[in-house]
Amino acid sequence: MSTTPMTSRRDFLRFGTALAGLGILQGCSTAVTPTAPTIAPSSPTPPQPQNGVSLRLIAPSGPSADAAQCARALDRLNRAGFSVSNSECLLRRFQRFAGTDAERLADVNNLAGSRPAPKLILAARGGYGVMRLLPKIDYARLCPLLKESGSLLVGYSDITALQLALLAKGGVPSFAGPMAYSDFGSANPSSYTLEQFRLVTTQPGWQLRVNRPFSPTLKAEGLFWGGNLSVVAALAGTPYLPNVKGGILFLEDTGEQPYRVERMLQQLFLAGVLQQQKAILLGDFKTDKLIDYYDPGYTIGTVAAQIEQETGVPVLQGVPFGHIHDKTTLPLGVMAQLDSDVQGYTLRFGDYPTLSTEGLQFDQLRTNGATF
Repeated sequence: MSTTPMTSRRDFLRFGTALAGLGILQGCSTAVTPTAPTIAPSSPTPPQPQNGVSLRLIAPSGPSADAAQCARALDRLNRAGFSVSNSECLLRRFQRFAGTDAERLADVNNLAGSRPAPKLILAARGGYGVMRLLPKIDYARLCPLLKESGSLLVGYSDITALQLALLAKGGVPSFAGPMAYSDFGSANPSSYTLEQFRLVTTQPGWQLRVNRPFSPTLKAEGLFWGGNLSVVAALAGTPYLPNVKGGILFLEDTGEQPYRVERMLQQLFLAGVLQQQKAILLGDFKTDKLIDYYDPGYTIGTVAAQIEQETGVPVLQGVPFGHIHDKTTLPLGVMAQLDSDVQGYTLRFGDYPTLSTEGLQFDQLRTNGATF
């Protein structure tokens, strides 16, 4: 996964000024040193949308480097009707992370003390950092709360580690979907991505059609789970990878050579994970510009065919999700049905928690010139 450059003190000051102008800054961190992070006093609680849907930001992974991008994300979420809390997490920096381990862990564990729990928990961005937090998460308190409240945890990339750990420890569903900094804060946000987010998170049950033929025809039903391949493979052999049998495993990644993708899939095969699934679905791997040095014809398609042959499990490609501009939103940890035909395949998702549209103003964003 790619690294992100640190933000200068000037960036912090510009970000704080921008957020104050938006009226949505809840707290502000000063620039920090690697050994002594400091937090400035909190500003007064800003006005929030009336009857807004509660949204808590978490930043357990990498830092959000661009101040303007952070401000755009908060502005769009606020105008969409969300009542945003913990926005100060976007300002945190420590080494290559969005804050110290203690700060990032508090983002997650403090959710267990929220009454009521936030309806939407939105990750800031990916990168790296969740793995080192997993042993210290309070699953005993957090998992029952999230399931009872029907909270929606949304993210992808490094956030896969948190999503899989919550699924393994307490059966908590989540969503592979857009993140605050990476997607909502983009200078050129994808209308497809944000519209898919709206549709999937506000409608019970969801159907995704992928026009990519697969032969022979296939019918399968099972728990839909997975996420970023690098993270899934790294969790193999740990108590934080769910033991899913008869499931539909979804995988994506970015910037990995096809042989590295195969090596990680081989790791999951040797760990006994792949052969327990009814189907394996591959999203986008962003390998367009990556050409194998020894064989330019050795592609993700080659890898898919090899894994299918070894495991005996159908491998389908083309799921519109990954580290790409236009991505759908996928419910994870819920039952799904997979049906293929000569034109492509369809995923039908069962019951999962959704957002109430009361108080949300998605259409208002269009009239204000933002894309949603």
